Amino acid sequence: MADSYRGLILDFGGVLTTQMRLNGQAFERAEGLAPGAYFAALERHPDGVAVYAALEVGQATQEDWNQVVGGILGVDPTDLMRRALANLRPEPQIVAAANRARAAGIKIALLSNSFGLAPYNPYADRGLWTDFFDAVVVSELEGVRKPSSLIYERALAALELPGSQCVYVDDVAANLPPAGLLGIRTVHHSTDPTATVRILDQLLLDFSPT
Repeated sequence: MADSYRGLILDFGGVLTTQMRLNGQAFERAEGLAPGAYFAALERHPDGVAVYAALEVGQATQEDWNQVVGGILGVDPTDLMRRALANLRPEPQIVAAANRARAAGIKIALLSNSFGLAPYNPYADRGLWTDFFDAVVVSELEGVRKPSSLIYERALAALELPGSQCVYVDDVAANLPPAGLLGIRTVHHSTDPTATVRILDQLLLDFSPT
């Protein structure tokens, strides 16, 4: 089975890193915010939703996001994205699985809706940037974000592989069907990296880790 897949495409936040929701909860505690305030600003406040969507496709800057979200939350906007992601850590089991796949000759790609790249680059800050991947596809640079099928097509083009030879992992279930329509084998990563790694090792290396 392993020789049928030649590419592994990985989401960043919540897959290559620890859980986004746990990170957000830690941010709320650090900033003295009410529980749920940060998520409400990003997911329900119209200005927060709009600036995040614009940031993801390069139509707003990270500083725009800092100012808008800082204003919604009533906190200092200075370097806010860095503070908001301060508790996000590389997920060691997923990173190790990617390294095993690479050692077996499988190409590795990052496919991420952007958090912005300047002045703070969260990918490079965690050692998960161009030196780690064979291809980097970030929505800010592409002008299109998941779940648009176009961004998955660009990931395949960057890897120079057809969908049938690639595996894609994302923690957001809604991001998987467009990849599946391109023939990509999809894996939904929930909250258990051990389970996801077991699937990846079976698909890519024909074994399960002990």
